[in-house]
Amino acid sequence: MLETLDLHQSLDKETYRLQMEGLMRQLRTLQNACWEKQLGLVVVLEGWAASGKGAIVKKMVQYMDPRGFTVHPIWPPTQEEQRYPFLWRFWQRLPAYGDLGFFYHSWYTHVLEDRLFERVSEAQVPILMRQINAFERQIADDGMAIAKFWVHVSRKELQKRLKRYAADPLQAWRVRPEDWQQAKSYDRYTAHAEDMLIQTSTGPAPWTLVEGNCKRWARVKVLSGVVATMTEALDRLQSQAPPLRLAPQTELQPTEPNLLAQVDLTKALTSDLYKKRLRRAQVKLRTLQQRIYEEQVPVIVLFEGWDAAGKGGAIKRLTDILDPRNYFVQPFAAPTDEEKSHHYLWRFWRQLPTAGTIGIFDRSWYGRVLVERVEGFADDGAWRRAYREINEFEDQLITAGYVLVKFWLHISKEEQFARFTEREQDPFKQYKLTEEDWRNRDRWPLYEVAINQAIQRTSTPAAPWSLVPANDKLYARVMVVETVTQAIAAALEHAPRSPLF
Repeated sequence: MLETLDLHQSLDKETYRLQMEGLMRQLRTLQNACWEKQLGLVVVLEGWAASGKGAIVKKMVQYMDPRGFTVHPIWPPTQEEQRYPFLWRFWQRLPAYGDLGFFYHSWYTHVLEDRLFERVSEAQVPILMRQINAFERQIADDGMAIAKFWVHVSRKELQKRLKRYAADPLQAWRVRPEDWQQAKSYDRYTAHAEDMLIQTSTGPAPWTLVEGNCKRWARVKVLSGVVATMTEALDRLQSQAPPLRLAPQTELQPTEPNLLAQVDLTKALTSDLYKKRLRRAQVKLRTLQQRIYEEQVPVIVLFEGWDAAGKGGAIKRLTDILDPRNYFVQPFAAPTDEEKSHHYLWRFWRQLPTAGTIGIFDRSWYGRVLVERVEGFADDGAWRRAYREINEFEDQLITAGYVLVKFWLHISKEEQFARFTEREQDPFKQYKLTEEDWRNRDRWPLYEVAINQAIQRTSTPAAPWSLVPANDKLYARVMVVETVTQAIAAALEHAPRSPLF
């Protein structure tokens, strides 16, 4: 592939000047249009060392409004970043809708340079490629435009530029030992690049190959590609029908087995047996907390359930004996304006527990296929895509070494009414009961269908759901603590630890 590029392509100075002037004006106009239409753009610049990527970025942003873009020079991950899945730091840097993000190097460094220097194994590379493709497809499906460029230079040109930069006192700092290794391993690095280009050039995010021996030619081709990507994305927005006004669902037909109906809500514990089992499970969990800290294993415990199902009480019993320095509880309510300006998974990526820590999530990304679906906050395409996106997200967590435990706390409609009534009459609990709770109760049949579909479509061998009979609070609390304890113990004892790559 790369050997077919004509690296003799070039532009004379006058042609270059005229083309750049036109491109710069277009970029500024398109930047304003992106802001007005709330279209986000991600530009990825990859290629050989000394191929001119920095100069391309400098030219690209020269005429732009600096308030609407951010340039991300991607360096090796910090010690903190290494404690998360490898895509975590890139989710943090995604631009909001209407803004532009330029990535000078990117997530592809992990399957190029890290692969060359054997910092990732060959067995990991296909997994990383799959995760990258999922990442780019998810943000593209949500409305983000993506432009990716590989700037290619010949072996001779690469060596010449590195020697020139190394001899210049003002440029020598830019030449890393890794850059010389690229030149030394030119054929091998080219093979890795071609593999990456083939595996990750997709419909939502295709690669543009740039002949880089002539710097003027490379700059014009990259800027032309960015202009084309922005223009095409804006035209696509313009041609789309105006969005329909979303409204709450009024009827949902069940398409999956009624898994909730199979939960035995008669299960209960006596007070004495509850105290005995709870204490035993909590002590074991405290011991396991020390082990996950020592072995740097991250844990996520996720709670979903009906209103008044007892999530708060279960979380309290889960955390009662834990060392507070190595766990946190993160409640999720309706997204903020900042969170709405990003992909819906963005806010959950930001809150992932680091290695050695337990993160307890009160509500989660399942809101996309539950409340956002039922109440009309997500359109039909968005919530239907979410099942696949959620499974991909959870697969990435587990591949990175996370222990993931998912609970649905189930109660009967009659039990919920009794608890609502109790809260209504208790001055210390009245704050827990809102008009929205009563409204959601009236929509019980709709939520029941959505819950069954979500559980059926996202319960995987690696990330199964635990359905908790919660009519009896004592039984539910013990089951939660015992299930978390068993999941962590099994992961530590049986599952081979995967690196956070």
